[in-house]
Amino acid sequence: MTDIKKLLDGFEQFHQKYFVETPHLYQELSNKGQAPKTLIISCSDSRVDPSILLNTSPGDIFVIRNVANLVPTFDCDMSHCHGTSAAIEYAVKHLKVKNIIILGHSHCGGIKTLVEEHNHQHNFIDTWLEIADTPKMRKICENHPIEEACSLCEKESIRISLNNLKTFPFISEAIKNNKLNIHGWYFDMRNGKLEIIS
Repeated sequence: MTDIKKLLDGFEQFHQKYFVETPHLYQELSNKGQAPKTLIISCSDSRVDPSILLNTSPGDIFVIRNVANLVPTFDCDMSHCHGTSAAIEYAVKHLKVKNIIILGHSHCGGIKTLVEEHNHQHNFIDTWLEIADTPKMRKICENHPIEEACSLCEKESIRISLNNLKTFPFISEAIKNNKLNIHGWYFDMRNGKLEIIS
């Protein structure tokens, strides 16, 4: 129960800050709705919360978190679940965000699984990671020691997701009309640096 108590204590601190000391922010957000200018697609990893890394306030960013911060290609097959794609569509079409950032990071468990394991032990994870299982990624794995391969593949997966974003017609159109910019960022948690990936 200690872990749960810590979370409940955290909520009390949040409540004190935003509903007692500065109640106007959430009153505004609840009355006007959200209007973030940036969508961040980041990893589910507990160590890389984008709100903490980027020191944002409530309402500043729209966030999608999934295993290895991956973006699938555009797919209209409605027999599959498309949680990431649905959130991207909402952010671009309804919230009209101006920026999309793919925020990758070092020591990513998802990418490490892709690099080290090819024995398909997981139903959902293995299928999801196929998004980044490209010939270039396999070549990186073959030609580099494991730690270096993981680092290179973490960065390459950001490029894959950036390219996959462009397969969404409403994104490519928004980019073409200068209404949307896409960015790749890589957070190295060992040295605390943020690298731009292109």
